[in-house]
Amino acid sequence: MRILVKVGSNLLQTESGDIDLRFVSSLAESIKDLKSRGHQVIVVSSGAVLCGVKRLSLLERPTELSLKQAVSAVGQAYLMHLYDTIFSNYGLVVGQVLLTSDIFKAKNEKRFLNARNTMENMLSLGIIPVINENDAVAVSELVFGDNDFLSVYVSYMMEVELLVMLSSAAGLRDREGNVVSKVRDVDSVMELVKDTGSSFGTGGMRSKLEASKLASLLNIPVVITGKEENLVAVAEGKGNGTLIEPSRKRLRNKQKVIAMLEEPEGILIIDEGAVRALKGGKSLLPAGVVRVEGVFPSGSVVSVLDPKGRLVAKGKVNFSSEDIDRVKGMKGFQVKELLKTTKEEVIHRDNLIILQ
Repeated sequence: MRILVKVGSNLLQTESGDIDLRFVSSLAESIKDLKSRGHQVIVVSSGAVLCGVKRLSLLERPTELSLKQAVSAVGQAYLMHLYDTIFSNYGLVVGQVLLTSDIFKAKNEKRFLNARNTMENMLSLGIIPVINENDAVAVSELVFGDNDFLSVYVSYMMEVELLVMLSSAAGLRDREGNVVSKVRDVDSVMELVKDTGSSFGTGGMRSKLEASKLASLLNIPVVITGKEENLVAVAEGKGNGTLIEPSRKRLRNKQKVIAMLEEPEGILIIDEGAVRALKGGKSLLPAGVVRVEGVFPSGSVVSVLDPKGRLVAKGKVNFSSEDIDRVKGMKGFQVKELLKTTKEEVIHRDNLIILQ
């Protein structure tokens, strides 16, 4: 079985704020056990900024993008040093793979294939790929947040059979605080997570569930479990945590899948009427758009969220963010007249991927 293990930056530090060497050692031991049983393992690990803060003895995490990038450049080297040093004690060889979001765009299929081939060769040589976003050269933002979505993208790229997201919460918990063992419909349990407003995903259980929703559409089972959980037990279906099952409604069209993986350049918040229309197979019309977030040109991929900030769909817009903001709430004939266009849909149904 090919397994991807996603490690968030919050798992790499102790409660007192130090690097959690015991956890990294435990992770290495579990991966060695998995490999001895014939499994292939890929790791997606956040933590470059965290490690940079520690290495530079900074008092707090930087907020300015350029400073965060500079700190991550130092931290990425330190992060890989930790993985290399600790994993080598268990006879494991790691290799660094830094990705940027543009590799998942349809126009960059050759880069996508090259990255996949590189990692296939690493796995054939017994190397454990340790993957992170290349924060030092990201120009717009740290686009994958805490790498929840990146772990899904890589899982699709590498045809992973099980995605394990390690979490400090040890899984999704119900209102009584008990771990939910199995989820078939992610939307049905989103109410168990506090709404955090719209974003591209910044870690936490909400981000993990939204990423898991995409994984289920791509036929990838996900287990959200604790940092101390036995990964062999998880791989054998005997561990604790929350299993997100593959959806019956799957993305099969290659172009739609690739479009789904493209980095969203903005967000559209829509009303409940528009949500119902999209689920019914309709296009997104300006009348249903409540708010526009981000600056983007026509033809961009955007995320579509409901009034509670839940991810409903992704799609390619017919208009720029400025024009959508001008026509939101309008009727079709008004849009054509104001923008001097023959189009009235913000996103045509052929360019929409529904995630609910």
